Amino acid sequence: MAMPTREEVFDAIRPVKDPEMDFSVVDLGLIYDVELDEANKSVVVKMTLTSPACPVGPQIMGAVHTQCLDLEEVEDVDVQLVWTPLWDPTEMASDDVKMMLGIWE
Repeated sequence: MAMPTREEVFDAIRPVKDPEMDFSVVDLGLIYDVELDEANKSVVVKMTLTSPACPVGPQIMGAVHTQCLDLEEVEDVDVQLVWTPLWDPTEMASDDVKMMLGIWE
């Protein structure tokens, strides 16, 4: 069996929601990058939060970790919290989330 693709990792993370906004962390644009290492069967997820003071940040990161670790062939997951670039829903959120948030371009 092969390691999952980047797309499959994003799909696995999609059910994880920011509980304050009730949108997927993927659709909010909080997942910045996914790196796969087939040799080590590992996944690195670079993500941010809607705010540095997000009180549920550890729970969100834990849920992302769990979703990735549940993928076949993945043996190690490193969820890295990054603050650059700063999250901007007008640029990073999906069109559906922008519409639900009332962000019109």
